[in-house]
Amino acid sequence: MKYTPANIKMWARMGQRGAVFGIALPDIAAGKERVKLLTADLALLSGMERYVKKYPDKFLNVGIAEQNMIGIAAGLAMEGYCVFASTYASFIAVRSLEQVRQNLAHMGCNVKLIGSSAGTAAAKSGISHWATEDLAFMRALPKLTVLSPADSLEAVKMARWAADMEGPVYLRLSGGLSCPVVYEEDYEFIPGKLVRLREGDGPAVIATGLMVSEALKATAMLEERGISCALYNMHTIKPVDKEGLSEIFARHSLVVTVEEHMVTGGMGSAVAEYKSTLSNGPRQVFLGFQNTFCQAGSQRYVWEQAGLTDTQLAERIAQEWEKEA
Repeated sequence: MKYTPANIKMWARMGQRGAVFGIALPDIAAGKERVKLLTADLALLSGMERYVKKYPDKFLNVGIAEQNMIGIAAGLAMEGYCVFASTYASFIAVRSLEQVRQNLAHMGCNVKLIGSSAGTAAAKSGISHWATEDLAFMRALPKLTVLSPADSLEAVKMARWAADMEGPVYLRLSGGLSCPVVYEEDYEFIPGKLVRLREGDGPAVIATGLMVSEALKATAMLEERGISCALYNMHTIKPVDKEGLSEIFARHSLVVTVEEHMVTGGMGSAVAEYKSTLSNGPRQVFLGFQNTFCQAGSQRYVWEQAGLTDTQLAERIAQEWEKEA
């Protein structure tokens, strides 16, 4: 697999889900004999056609039976398979939470959960298909590694890494078709390590998922206004990068966390939990869904209600930075 700028652009057009199931998983299956991909009747919607055609013996559609899918995945893992299991993130994190807790968090089965349409990617479908609480549920469970890619390149790299590590993983895919590009060229993905995307001596902005792209635009706007923000991509929600966070806390008087998720229990909460173990730390502002469900519509319409568009983020960060003067 070549991580060329041309491929990166193509994967972005495919979206995180298309890149993972159409590019990464076929490549993984080619190099690993004992791999299984399971889905709860989302093969066509998820772009699995190429994988299914090439590796029909390594694929299983369990039908609309998400809880059963987790049990089957755990059983296959116990027989020595590296199992990828995917459906809507909302169904994995909510409907199947008990099965994930028992089979993965407790028993440690080698299953890689891929939650598609996370955040509000399925915006027009309403809250039944949104996943704005999944990070809270998944990071509360022992043994799970929780990943949230910023773009399609990062999603591909995470899937490949997950295939090579032993243990349960939750991979949160939020980017739809024409997913924004954060990394235009290849970079080294190091699980558990924050990535600094912008230098700055003003506020420190920590974002995850699609909010990394919005935060990039927001911090560029703020630079024009004379506010120099540092920006970090927190692609690993669990385990948190304690060393990286400590450096941020030491350098900045204001930390702003941005996520397409409820502010309760999400990435911002993970940052705050670690900060609370230290003797002192900067003020933190949590940007995300403020413990409410928004009205259905386009994804950007939902973001506007939550104050998560680039212009809204820039304005809110500027207001908070003025308080530090």
